[in-house]
Amino acid sequence: MSLVAAVEARTLKTLLGLPPQVVRALAGRPVVIDGQTLAPDLQLMLRLQRLTRKRAMVRVPSIELGRADMLANAEAVAGKQPIGAVRELTVAGLPARHYLPHGARSASATQPLLVFFHGGSFLYGDLDSHDAPCRVLAEESRVPVLSIEWGLGPERPFPGGFDDAEAALAWVVEHAAELGVDDKRIGVAGDSAGGAVAAWVAIAAARSGIPLAFQFLLYPCTDPNRDTDSLRLFGDGFFLESDHIDMANDIYLPTKADRTNERVALLRANLPSGIAPAYVVTAGFDPLRDEGEAYARRLADAGAEVELRRYADQIHGFLNIVGAGRSSRAAVLEIAAKVRTALG
Repeated sequence: MSLVAAVEARTLKTLLGLPPQVVRALAGRPVVIDGQTLAPDLQLMLRLQRLTRKRAMVRVPSIELGRADMLANAEAVAGKQPIGAVRELTVAGLPARHYLPHGARSASATQPLLVFFHGGSFLYGDLDSHDAPCRVLAEESRVPVLSIEWGLGPERPFPGGFDDAEAALAWVVEHAAELGVDDKRIGVAGDSAGGAVAAWVAIAAARSGIPLAFQFLLYPCTDPNRDTDSLRLFGDGFFLESDHIDMANDIYLPTKADRTNERVALLRANLPSGIAPAYVVTAGFDPLRDEGEAYARRLADAGAEVELRRYADQIHGFLNIVGAGRSSRAAVLEIAAKVRTALG
Protein backbone atom coordinates (compact mmCIF):
# COMPACT_ATOMS: atom_id res chain seq x y z
CA MET A 1 0.00 0.00 0.00
CA SER A 2 1.35 3.42 -0.98
CA LEU A 3 1.79 6.23 1.55
CA VAL A 4 -1.16 8.12 0.04
CA ALA A 5 -3.36 5.02 0.24
CA ALA A 6 -2.29 4.42 3.84
CA VAL A 7 -3.22 7.98 4.80
CA GLU A 8 -6.58 7.64 3.05
CA ALA A 9 -7.25 4.36 4.90
CA ARG A 10 -6.41 5.92 8.28
CA THR A 11 -8.63 8.91 7.52
CA LEU A 12 -11.53 6.67 6.54
CA LYS A 13 -11.10 4.57 9.67
CA THR A 14 -11.04 7.70 11.84
CA LEU A 15 -14.15 9.22 10.27
CA LEU A 16 -16.18 5.99 10.33
CA GLY A 17 -15.07 5.40 13.92
CA LEU A 18 -16.43 8.70 15.23
CA PRO A 19 -19.33 8.53 17.72
CA PRO A 20 -22.48 7.17 16.06
CA GLN A 21 -24.36 10.47 16.32
CA VAL A 22 -21.50 12.27 14.56
CA VAL A 23 -21.33 9.63 11.82
CA ARG A 24 -25.08 10.00 11.35
CA ALA A 25 -24.76 13.78 10.98
CA LEU A 26 -21.86 13.51 8.52
CA ALA A 27 -23.62 10.83 6.47
CA GLY A 28 -26.65 13.00 5.87
CA ARG A 29 -30.32 12.23 5.75
CA PRO A 30 -31.04 8.50 6.29
CA VAL A 31 -31.34 6.42 3.13
CA VAL A 32 -34.49 4.30 3.35
CA ILE A 33 -35.38 2.04 0.43
CA ASP A 34 -37.62 -1.01 0.32
CA GLY A 35 -38.32 -0.64 4.03
CA GLN A 36 -34.61 -0.81 4.88
CA THR A 37 -32.30 1.86 6.29
CA LEU A 38 -28.69 1.94 5.11
CA ALA A 39 -26.14 1.76 7.93
CA PRO A 40 -24.90 5.32 8.64
CA ASP A 41 -21.23 4.34 8.51
CA LEU A 42 -21.71 2.79 5.07
CA GLN A 43 -23.69 5.80 3.92
CA LEU A 44 -20.81 8.02 5.01
CA MET A 45 -18.28 5.74 3.31
CA LEU A 46 -20.19 5.90 0.02
CA ARG A 47 -20.52 9.68 0.36
CA LEU A 48 -16.78 10.06 0.90
CA GLN A 49 -16.13 7.80 -2.07
CA ARG A 50 -18.20 10.06 -4.30
CA LEU A 51 -16.61 13.24 -2.93
CA THR A 52 -13.08 11.92 -3.53
CA ARG A 53 -14.08 10.44 -6.89
CA LYS A 54 -12.82 6.99 -5.97
CA ARG A 55 -14.30 4.33 -8.21
CA ALA A 56 -16.64 1.69 -6.84
CA MET A 57 -17.40 -1.46 -8.84
CA VAL A 58 -18.28 0.28 -12.11
CA ARG A 59 -17.53 -0.32 -15.78
CA VAL A 60 -13.86 0.57 -16.39
CA PRO A 61 -11.69 0.70 -19.54
CA SER A 62 -9.54 -2.33 -18.69
CA ILE A 63 -9.43 -5.48 -16.57
CA GLU A 64 -6.11 -4.35 -15.09
CA LEU A 65 -7.59 -1.08 -13.87
CA GLY A 66 -10.60 -2.85 -12.36
CA ARG A 67 -8.36 -5.29 -10.52
CA ALA A 68 -6.25 -2.47 -9.13
CA ASP A 69 -9.40 -0.61 -8.03
CA MET A 70 -10.75 -3.67 -6.24
CA LEU A 71 -7.51 -4.24 -4.35
CA ALA A 72 -7.26 -0.56 -3.41
CA ASN A 73 -10.86 -0.50 -2.15
CA ALA A 74 -10.25 -3.67 -0.15
CA GLU A 75 -7.05 -2.35 1.43
CA ALA A 76 -8.76 0.91 2.40
CA VAL A 77 -11.20 -0.93 4.68
CA ALA A 78 -9.08 -3.93 5.71
CA GLY A 79 -7.28 -2.67 8.80
CA LYS A 80 -4.68 -4.86 10.49
CA GLN A 81 -6.25 -8.13 11.50
CA PRO A 82 -4.51 -10.55 13.90
CA ILE A 83 -4.01 -14.19 13.03
CA GLY A 84 -2.08 -17.02 14.62
CA ALA A 85 -0.13 -18.01 11.52
CA VAL A 86 -0.34 -17.82 7.74
CA ARG A 87 1.11 -20.37 5.32
CA GLU A 88 1.47 -19.97 1.57
CA LEU A 89 0.54 -23.23 -0.17
CA THR A 90 -0.05 -24.63 -3.62
CA VAL A 91 -3.37 -26.48 -3.86
CA ALA A 92 -4.13 -28.42 -7.04
CA GLY A 93 -1.62 -26.17 -8.80
CA LEU A 94 -3.29 -23.00 -7.50
CA PRO A 95 -1.90 -20.37 -5.11
CA ALA A 96 -3.51 -20.73 -1.70
CA ARG A 97 -3.19 -19.18 1.75
CA HIS A 98 -3.77 -21.17 4.93
CA TYR A 99 -4.90 -19.12 7.95
CA LEU A 100 -4.37 -20.74 11.34
CA PRO A 101 -6.01 -19.03 14.31
CA HIS A 102 -4.35 -18.52 17.66
CA GLY A 103 -4.82 -21.39 20.07
CA ALA A 104 -2.76 -24.55 20.36
CA ARG A 105 -4.12 -28.00 19.63
CA SER A 106 -2.65 -31.36 20.50
CA ALA A 107 -0.43 -32.96 17.89
CA SER A 108 -2.90 -35.83 17.45
CA ALA A 109 -6.04 -33.69 17.08
CA THR A 110 -7.43 -32.83 13.68
CA GLN A 111 -9.14 -29.56 12.91
CA PRO A 112 -12.01 -28.42 10.72
CA LEU A 113 -11.30 -26.38 7.60
CA LEU A 114 -13.17 -23.71 5.67
CA VAL A 115 -12.16 -23.58 1.99
CA PHE A 116 -12.75 -20.02 0.77
CA PHE A 117 -13.27 -18.77 -2.79
CA HIS A 118 -12.88 -15.00 -3.22
CA GLY A 119 -15.30 -12.81 -5.12
CA GLY A 120 -14.67 -10.24 -7.83
CA SER A 121 -17.19 -10.67 -10.65
CA PHE A 122 -15.25 -13.67 -12.06
CA LEU A 123 -12.66 -11.15 -13.31
CA TYR A 124 -11.06 -9.58 -10.22
CA GLY A 125 -9.85 -10.63 -6.79
CA ASP A 126 -7.02 -12.70 -5.37
CA LEU A 127 -5.54 -13.83 -2.09
CA ASP A 128 -4.61 -10.26 -1.14
CA SER A 129 -7.99 -8.66 -1.86
CA HIS A 130 -9.62 -11.02 0.65
CA ASP A 131 -6.79 -11.40 3.13
CA ALA A 132 -8.42 -9.34 5.91
CA PRO A 133 -11.81 -11.09 5.98
CA CYS A 134 -10.14 -14.51 5.86
CA ARG A 135 -8.05 -13.53 8.89
CA VAL A 136 -11.15 -12.40 10.78
CA LEU A 137 -13.16 -15.50 9.86
CA ALA A 138 -10.35 -17.81 10.97
CA GLU A 139 -9.39 -15.96 14.14
CA GLU A 140 -12.94 -15.33 15.36
CA SER A 141 -14.35 -18.76 14.49
CA ARG A 142 -11.23 -20.68 15.56
CA VAL A 143 -11.64 -22.61 12.31
CA PRO A 144 -8.65 -22.57 9.93
CA VAL A 145 -9.39 -21.02 6.54
CA LEU A 146 -7.82 -22.05 3.24
CA SER A 147 -8.22 -19.30 0.63
CA ILE A 148 -7.92 -20.41 -2.99
CA GLU A 149 -6.85 -18.20 -5.90
CA TRP A 150 -8.95 -19.75 -8.65
CA GLY A 151 -8.61 -18.89 -12.33
CA LEU A 152 -10.30 -15.69 -13.53
CA GLY A 153 -11.52 -14.54 -16.90
CA PRO A 154 -10.67 -13.59 -19.49
CA GLU A 155 -7.32 -15.34 -19.09
CA ARG A 156 -9.02 -18.50 -17.83
CA PRO A 157 -12.35 -18.61 -19.67
CA PHE A 158 -15.54 -20.01 -18.18
CA PRO A 159 -15.87 -22.66 -16.81
CA GLY A 160 -12.17 -22.97 -15.98
CA GLY A 161 -12.40 -21.29 -12.58
CA PHE A 162 -15.15 -23.69 -11.55
CA ASP A 163 -12.94 -26.62 -12.59
CA ASP A 164 -10.18 -25.12 -10.45
CA ALA A 165 -12.47 -24.96 -7.43
CA GLU A 166 -13.61 -28.57 -7.80
CA ALA A 167 -9.98 -29.65 -8.09
CA ALA A 168 -9.06 -27.64 -5.00
CA LEU A 169 -11.69 -29.34 -2.85
CA ALA A 170 -10.67 -32.78 -4.14
CA TRP A 171 -7.04 -31.95 -3.31
CA VAL A 172 -7.98 -30.88 0.21
CA VAL A 173 -9.88 -34.10 0.85
CA GLU A 174 -7.01 -36.17 -0.53
CA HIS A 175 -4.43 -34.30 1.57
CA ALA A 176 -6.54 -33.90 4.70
CA ALA A 177 -4.19 -35.92 6.89
CA GLU A 178 -1.09 -33.89 6.03
CA LEU A 179 -3.06 -30.66 6.54
CA GLY A 180 -4.23 -31.86 9.95
CA VAL A 181 -7.84 -31.64 8.78
CA ASP A 182 -10.82 -33.70 9.88
CA ASP A 183 -12.28 -34.73 6.51
CA LYS A 184 -15.76 -34.85 8.06
CA ARG A 185 -15.58 -31.15 9.02
CA ILE A 186 -14.70 -29.44 5.74
CA GLY A 187 -16.83 -26.53 4.59
CA VAL A 188 -16.75 -24.25 1.57
CA ALA A 189 -17.43 -20.53 1.45
CA GLY A 190 -17.33 -17.68 -1.00
CA ASP A 191 -18.60 -14.17 -1.57
CA SER A 192 -20.33 -12.84 -4.70
CA ALA A 193 -18.75 -14.64 -7.70
CA GLY A 194 -16.91 -16.78 -5.15
CA GLY A 195 -20.31 -17.56 -3.62
CA ALA A 196 -21.41 -18.97 -6.97
CA VAL A 197 -18.21 -21.02 -7.13
CA ALA A 198 -18.71 -22.34 -3.59
CA ALA A 199 -22.36 -23.19 -4.33
CA TRP A 200 -21.33 -25.12 -7.42
CA VAL A 201 -18.58 -26.97 -5.52
CA ALA A 202 -21.20 -28.05 -2.97
CA ILE A 203 -23.41 -29.37 -5.78
CA ALA A 204 -20.51 -31.17 -7.46
CA ALA A 205 -19.38 -32.65 -4.13
CA ALA A 206 -22.84 -34.08 -3.43
CA ARG A 207 -23.04 -35.56 -6.92
CA SER A 208 -19.64 -37.24 -6.64
CA GLY A 209 -19.92 -38.35 -3.02
CA ILE A 210 -17.21 -36.05 -1.63
CA PRO A 211 -18.05 -35.36 2.02
CA LEU A 212 -18.83 -31.72 2.73
CA ALA A 213 -20.03 -30.52 6.11
CA PHE A 214 -21.32 -27.03 5.27
CA GLN A 215 -21.54 -24.27 2.67
CA PHE A 216 -21.41 -20.54 3.49
CA LEU A 217 -22.69 -18.45 0.60
CA LEU A 218 -22.21 -14.72 1.02
CA TYR A 219 -24.34 -12.60 -1.34
CA PRO A 220 -23.81 -15.15 -4.13
CA CYS A 221 -24.37 -14.60 -7.85
CA THR A 222 -26.94 -17.20 -8.87
CA ASP A 223 -28.54 -15.91 -12.08
CA PRO A 224 -26.64 -14.14 -14.90
CA ASN A 225 -29.99 -13.39 -16.56
CA ARG A 226 -31.21 -11.57 -13.47
CA ASP A 227 -34.34 -9.45 -13.66
CA THR A 228 -34.98 -8.55 -10.05
CA ASP A 229 -36.32 -5.75 -7.90
CA SER A 230 -33.01 -5.55 -6.05
CA LEU A 231 -31.12 -4.93 -9.29
CA ARG A 232 -33.47 -2.10 -10.18
CA LEU A 233 -33.43 -0.61 -6.68
CA PHE A 234 -29.74 -0.86 -5.83
CA GLY A 235 -27.89 -1.02 -9.16
CA ASP A 236 -26.77 2.59 -8.90
CA GLY A 237 -25.07 4.26 -5.95
CA PHE A 238 -24.48 1.32 -3.60
CA PHE A 239 -20.94 0.26 -4.59
CA LEU A 240 -21.78 -2.61 -6.99
CA GLU A 241 -23.16 -0.94 -10.12
CA SER A 242 -25.37 -2.49 -12.78
CA ASP A 243 -23.05 -1.38 -15.59
CA HIS A 244 -20.21 -3.31 -13.93
CA ILE A 245 -22.42 -6.41 -13.71
CA ASP A 246 -23.22 -6.09 -17.43
CA MET A 247 -19.52 -5.71 -18.24
CA ALA A 248 -18.61 -8.82 -16.25
CA ASN A 249 -21.29 -10.84 -18.03
CA ASP A 250 -20.13 -9.60 -21.43
CA ILE A 251 -16.53 -10.63 -20.74
CA TYR A 252 -16.92 -13.84 -18.72
CA LEU A 253 -20.21 -15.19 -20.06
CA PRO A 254 -20.39 -13.88 -23.62
CA THR A 255 -22.84 -16.44 -25.04
CA LYS A 256 -26.38 -17.50 -24.23
CA ALA A 257 -25.09 -21.02 -23.63
CA ASP A 258 -22.68 -19.69 -21.01
CA ARG A 259 -25.39 -17.74 -19.21
CA THR A 260 -27.73 -20.72 -19.03
CA ASN A 261 -25.04 -23.17 -17.89
CA GLU A 262 -26.03 -24.60 -14.52
CA ARG A 263 -22.69 -23.68 -12.97
CA VAL A 264 -23.65 -20.01 -13.03
CA ALA A 265 -27.41 -20.27 -13.59
CA LEU A 266 -27.73 -21.93 -10.21
CA LEU A 267 -31.46 -21.31 -9.97
CA ARG A 268 -31.80 -23.79 -12.84
CA ALA A 269 -29.36 -26.38 -11.50
CA ASN A 270 -30.52 -29.89 -10.72
CA LEU A 271 -29.77 -30.04 -7.00
CA PRO A 272 -28.78 -33.50 -5.77
CA SER A 273 -29.86 -35.13 -2.55
CA GLY A 274 -27.37 -34.93 0.27
CA ILE A 275 -26.15 -31.44 -0.56
CA ALA A 276 -24.35 -29.80 2.36
CA PRO A 277 -26.31 -27.64 4.81
CA ALA A 278 -26.16 -23.98 3.83
CA TYR A 279 -25.95 -20.60 5.48
CA VAL A 280 -26.87 -17.98 2.89
CA VAL A 281 -26.11 -14.34 3.63
CA THR A 282 -27.47 -11.38 1.66
CA ALA A 283 -27.20 -7.61 2.00
CA GLY A 284 -30.25 -5.38 1.91
CA PHE A 285 -28.75 -2.71 -0.38
CA ASP A 286 -27.22 -5.16 -2.87
CA PRO A 287 -28.27 -5.67 -6.50
CA LEU A 288 -27.67 -9.41 -5.95
CA ARG A 289 -29.92 -9.64 -2.90
CA ASP A 290 -32.97 -11.19 -4.51
CA GLU A 291 -31.14 -13.88 -6.48
CA GLY A 292 -29.21 -14.98 -3.39
CA GLU A 293 -32.43 -15.32 -1.43
CA ALA A 294 -34.07 -17.14 -4.34
CA TYR A 295 -31.24 -19.68 -4.25
CA ALA A 296 -31.73 -20.19 -0.52
CA ARG A 297 -35.39 -21.02 -1.23
CA ARG A 298 -34.29 -23.30 -4.07
CA LEU A 299 -32.01 -25.22 -1.72
CA ALA A 300 -34.78 -25.55 0.84
CA ASP A 301 -37.24 -26.78 -1.79
CA ALA A 302 -34.67 -29.42 -2.76
CA GLY A 303 -34.62 -30.70 0.82
CA ALA A 304 -31.39 -29.09 1.98
CA GLU A 305 -30.96 -27.65 5.45
CA VAL A 306 -30.80 -23.88 4.93
CA GLU A 307 -30.58 -20.76 7.04
CA LEU A 308 -31.00 -17.40 5.30
CA ARG A 309 -29.75 -14.20 6.91
CA ARG A 310 -30.29 -10.79 5.34
CA TYR A 311 -28.22 -7.94 6.76
CA ALA A 312 -30.75 -5.31 5.77
CA ASP A 313 -28.50 -2.28 6.37
CA GLN A 314 -25.47 -3.57 4.43
CA ILE A 315 -24.11 -3.24 0.88
CA HIS A 316 -22.45 -5.68 -1.50
CA GLY A 317 -18.89 -6.39 -0.41
CA PHE A 318 -19.43 -5.82 3.31
CA LEU A 319 -17.41 -8.94 4.11
CA ASN A 320 -14.27 -6.95 3.27
CA ILE A 321 -15.13 -3.97 5.52
CA VAL A 322 -13.60 -5.33 8.73
CA GLY A 323 -11.17 -2.50 9.51
CA ALA A 324 -13.35 0.59 9.23
CA GLY A 325 -16.71 1.50 10.71
CA ARG A 326 -18.79 -0.68 12.99
CA SER A 327 -21.76 -2.23 11.24
CA SER A 328 -20.01 -4.43 8.67
CA ARG A 329 -17.48 -5.82 11.14
CA ALA A 330 -20.32 -6.68 13.52
CA ALA A 331 -22.01 -8.63 10.72
CA VAL A 332 -18.79 -10.47 9.85
CA LEU A 333 -18.30 -11.43 13.50
CA GLU A 334 -21.79 -12.95 13.49
CA ILE A 335 -20.90 -14.91 10.36
CA ALA A 336 -17.70 -16.13 12.02
CA ALA A 337 -19.78 -17.35 14.97
CA LYS A 338 -21.90 -19.37 12.52
CA VAL A 339 -18.74 -20.90 11.06
CA ARG A 340 -17.63 -21.90 14.54
CA THR A 341 -21.00 -23.48 15.32
CA ALA A 342 -21.19 -25.36 12.03
CA LEU A 343 -17.59 -26.62 11.82
CA GLY A 344 -15.83 -25.93 15.10
